[in-house]
This record gives sequence, C-alpha cells and structure tokens, in this order.
Amino acid sequence: MSEAKFVIVGGGMVAGYAVRQFVALGLKPGELAILSADKSLPYERPPLSKGFLAGKDTEDSIWINPEEDYRKHGIEVKLGCEISGVNPKRRRLALKSGGEFGFNKLIVATGASPRTLEIPGANLRNLYYLRSLEDSKAIRRAAEKVKRAVVIGGGFIGMEVAAVLAQKGIEVTMVLHEDRIGKRLFSQPTSVFFEAYYAARGVEFLKSATVTELRGDGAVSAAMLRGGQELPCDMVVAGIGVRPITDLLANSGIDVADGVTVNEYLETNQPGVYAAGDVANYQDVLFAKRRRVEHWDNAVSQGEYCARALMGERTPFQHVPYFFSDVFDLSYEYWGDSSGADQIVHRGDLSSKSFSVWWLRQKRLVAVFTMSRPDEERELAPKWIEAKQTVSAAKLEDASLPVSASLE
Repeated sequence: MSEAKFVIVGGGMVAGYAVRQFVALGLKPGELAILSADKSLPYERPPLSKGFLAGKDTEDSIWINPEEDYRKHGIEVKLGCEISGVNPKRRRLALKSGGEFGFNKLIVATGASPRTLEIPGANLRNLYYLRSLEDSKAIRRAAEKVKRAVVIGGGFIGMEVAAVLAQKGIEVTMVLHEDRIGKRLFSQPTSVFFEAYYAARGVEFLKSATVTELRGDGAVSAAMLRGGQELPCDMVVAGIGVRPITDLLANSGIDVADGVTVNEYLETNQPGVYAAGDVANYQDVLFAKRRRVEHWDNAVSQGEYCARALMGERTPFQHVPYFFSDVFDLSYEYWGDSSGADQIVHRGDLSSKSFSVWWLRQKRLVAVFTMSRPDEERELAPKWIEAKQTVSAAKLEDASLPVSASLE
C-alpha cells in the first residue's frame, strides 16, 4: 500500500498553491502526495472563462507549478485517481481502481461540479458547462464555428463567457433567472451599468426568464423559454452554479452540510482531516458566520493556510473574501460581504468605467466594489473591512476627497 505523511485529495488550485507553501516551509521528499481525479496537473481556473477561453493564454501558461517542480521536491502526483471512500480512523483512502492509500494528515480539496440543466433536451450536443480545462477547450472549439449562442446565468461564469463569445463576433443572448445581472454581488446601479455596457457590444438580455427546454436534431438548435418564446442558437453555455463534491465522504464520519463542515482552523470533526477551497464550509471569524466560497482567492488562501497548519502553525483562518473579474476591456474587484448592509455609497461617475461601491452596516464598512479606481481605494478596502472601520457615508460619496478623509 502506498502512503504519505500529507495527502491532498483533489488536484485543483488548493493543491497547486499548497505545494508552493509546503516547499517554502521545508517539505521533505516523499512527504506529500496529491491524488487528483483530473488528468492535468494543477492549473489556474480564472483563465478558463477569460484569457484561455479567448485564445490569448496557452495551456502551459496556466500551470500553477512547472511539472519538474513536483519531481524535484519528491511530490507524488496521481492523475486520473478517483477516491471511493475515506476512513479517517484507519487513515486510509479507498481507490476506485482498487487498493488503498495511507495518510497521516489529509486535506479534502475536491472542489465542486457544475449544476446541470434538468430539462428536456439537456442531452443534446453543443450544451456546455464550464469548470475544467477540458470544458474550456470544448467551448473554445465550438465558438470557432457558431453564429448564435445562449448563455444561461448572470453570475461570474455567465458574464465572462458571454463577453468572450461576443468579442468573437457571436450573437449572444443572456437568459437571467433574476431581474438584473450580477444581483448577488452588484448594487442596482452597477447592474444597470454592466447591462448597458454589454448591450452596446451586442449582447441581448432576457431577464426574469427561465429556459424550459432545448430543441434540436442531435445538437441544440433552439432554447425555449417559459411562456413559449423560442431562441434559435447553435450552442448553449449554462452557468447556473455548482455543487460541492462530497460523495467520497459518505459513511466516513466526516460532517457534511453544503460542503465539508470545518472550524476556524479548517479542521473537520475528524482529527487530522482538513478541507479547503470550494468544498469547505468554514467558520468565518471576521464576519461571524459560516460560508463556502467558490472563487480563486479563497482556494489560494486556504491551500496556503492548510500547508502552514500541517507544518505546525496554529492560528485561525482569517481572510476578507475577495473576488475579481475581467469582462470585455473592464476589470473589477470586490471585497467583503454586503449581506445585511444598511447603506450603499457610490463613489465616482457611474456612467464611466471608473467608480466604486461601498456597503456599510451601522457605519462599519463590510464590502467594496472597485473598477479602475485609485490605488488608495483598492488598498484601504480590505484593510478597513478587516478592521471593521467606521466611515462617514457623506464624505465617502464626495469623490473630490481622498477616501482616507471619510474616516469617522
């Protein structure tokens, strides 16, 4: 039976960035193994819906670590390796191919899988979901020969894919279940800005709408909406959320509830077993709530944190949630958690490409959106959120004043 002192189940960004941290902390050859169901070494996920999808990034450019780094540091990487079960008490992983793999400490970093459409026609060709490198390759190939596309969903994936396809000259229709784009993240005026920006570049929006059926002879040729409207199309990309991958933990004794339940140290209820990334439902000590985050920065930060924890560090995981996106020629960032905010302050010109949005709860800063803003705003946003800084909404709204002048 093969075994390693530290084992990571999952070969995504958690694994890639944990490797860097382990090596920096003096990992010895043979101490770490990565068991990945993927067929590729750990790679960056953001380019899959941005630069790589657009054809600007190469496959080699998105690897987190060069292949030789794993050999150089004696890190075993088993690709195409699926786990059928975990036994924390015996410190064993059951492999679907047969046999077992032993561990002393385990990081569960299985990520998430796309939610799929459960409607008539969902088995037709040219319906795509975007999660893996292979998914991005498939959409990129299809985009070379289609004229009309339907994108279902108005979150990060939907917005980014729609922007890339539109820039390829494809007629894009976005079907949104909600009444505006990016509703979970944006303020209402911010949604208005993005909808106008997309529309000016040929993207059509159908809001408060639901696709009820896909039609076609073998391949998609139309999407049907509730109410009977027909959208002719050559391809459909559905970005309707993801589900954390936890099936392998059935009967393991590890607590699972919307992901793997972990404490502020990213520990499960089983000694020596941690979880990180999209699959981890963790106790956020900064906002005093449980959360599961599906974004690049969270996977990076938690991967690095777990490596430090397994190498002996003992401090709670504290991190301001952070998101970023690139669409068309725009880049924006978001820090924090706007839920429960009782005031929203817009700073700058919302008809331009440069503005920011500040969410306050009882005068304390809880979230910030910035797009093409001065460095001071970008630098202070996460610091103030972490410090639970109180600010003056009136001063903050006055863009003639530096943002630092808004402190109460």
